[in-house]
Order: sequence, then structure tokens, then C-alpha cells
Amino acid sequence: MQVDRDRLDQLYNQLGTSGADGVVSRAMEELAVRLSKVESSYKKGDFEEMQRAARSMIAISEQIGMVTFAKVAEDVKTLVLAEDSTALAACVARLMRIGENSLLAVWDLQGASL
Repeated sequence: MQVDRDRLDQLYNQLGTSGADGVVSRAMEELAVRLSKVESSYKKGDFEEMQRAARSMIAISEQIGMVTFAKVAEDVKTLVLAEDSTALAACVARLMRIGENSLLAVWDLQGASL
């Protein structure tokens, strides 16, 4: 999992520990909600909603340095338009794995002294 530690450090330097902790916590909550939205939208075949959720995950994950998460969310967003169901299924599964692992990685880094 690639987490941009410099981006997190920058966030903490700009906002202070309390402010950055709040931003990171809210971002992680939003990412968890949107990750669930992508999964449920995929199962329902609501590709427009899935693309919206993926697009918002990109911006949020980049804000807190979750580089790999943002990349895979971008892949999902792109594959929705490609109409390649096999590639989309694989990418959604990867997003679920990467998303869960990225959230855990940022949570661990947030707990470390920054």
C-alpha cells in the first residue's frame, strides 16, 4: 500500500495535530462509506452511481496521501465507461482490498507520531 507520508506530514504541519486528525478521520469515514457505495452499486448494476462514488474517492484519498487507493479508484471510474465487465469486476475487487488495507495503513500512520 502506498501512502504519501509527505502529504500527511504536510497536512499535519498546516493544520496542527488536532485539525489534521479531524480531517483524516472524516476522510477515512467518507472513503469507507463510498467504498461500500461502489460495492453495492456494482452489485446492483448502477454504474453511474459507482462512477460518481469512485470519482469522489479519488479526490478524498489524494487529500490524505492514499496514492494507491486513488489510482485504483481512477481505474474503476475509467473501466465503467470501457464496458469491459471482466476488467471492471477485477478492478472493483482490487479496490475493495486496496481500500480496506489503505484505510488501515492511514489509521496506523495517524496513530504514529507525525
